[in-house]
Amino acid sequence: MAKIKVTQVKSAINRPQRQKLTLQALGLGKLNRTVEHEATPQILGMVKKVEHMVKIVK
Repeated sequence: MAKIKVTQVKSAINRPQRQKLTLQALGLGKLNRTVEHEATPQILGMVKKVEHMVKIVK
């Protein structure tokens, strides 16, 4: 499968709890932290839920 890099670029402060938990599940939580994941449908769905707070590099 293809790999994607996800970087958090906006804070989770004043965001709904579900979005905070999604960031945590992706391995994020601090600004400018980058993680690499396989591009599975589950991961892509999680990224879509918080796409306004992250930057994606394929």
